[in-house]
Amino acid sequence: MVTTALTRDALARVSTIGPYFALATGPRPDVGGTSRAEGSAGGFRPLTDLYTDAGALEECIRTVSGRLRTDQPRVAASTLHLGTASRLWSVALGCATLTGRVPDLAPDRLWWRPPASGPLDLWLPDVKEVDPEPLPALLHTVAVQNLAPWADAVRHVAGVSPHTLRGNAASALIGAHRVLLARAPGPFLPVVPLVRALLDRPPLAGAGAYRTIPPGPLAFRRRSCCLYYRVPGAGTCGDCVLNPKEKTS
Repeated sequence: MVTTALTRDALARVSTIGPYFALATGPRPDVGGTSRAEGSAGGFRPLTDLYTDAGALEECIRTVSGRLRTDQPRVAASTLHLGTASRLWSVALGCATLTGRVPDLAPDRLWWRPPASGPLDLWLPDVKEVDPEPLPALLHTVAVQNLAPWADAVRHVAGVSPHTLRGNAASALIGAHRVLLARAPGPFLPVVPLVRALLDRPPLAGAGAYRTIPPGPLAFRRRSCCLYYRVPGAGTCGDCVLNPKEKTS
């Protein structure tokens, strides 16, 4: 398999694909974000804090609730969970498909802060690779190290069901691969077979049904709902189980 070095420059190229693919590296970013907690690095905190500090997670959920204008914490928590899963899948999958390698996104190495708007700001001070094979690397650094404790934290704090959280994780992966197919320049690895393999393995296996529409992206229908339709003025997502089958995308 052809690969290229996973350097800060490579991550910077991945970051240009879109905001969910953006990952700051090297020295601490000095702009953006709204949190300036005492003792943090410019508002950044290790991602482990979001998974283990109930107070930090509750504050994030309240912020999202305000932005969505909803008084339902489960809706805000599910939206936050989906967005964070999208950030993790986007960065890891983008690196895998454009370089053939996957960065180590262990939550004690990856830092976060809430932005003024949009997805969480992410900062990885030091670039390090995990298993050289993309599929086990993605499963380990995203699904095992991050999505498992992330789902546990959201379920404990906000009571979002495991079924919904697993669907969110799969839907986030599908979203990342769609953006890659639309915007990524000349990938080293075909993204569709890689995503298909991830959907066929735990923890995503059974989260939804998919089919391939050559030469386009996977058509996916999840078996759960992210609850976003409960936001004032919102509807269902394209892959929602509540949609009539003919609307599946």
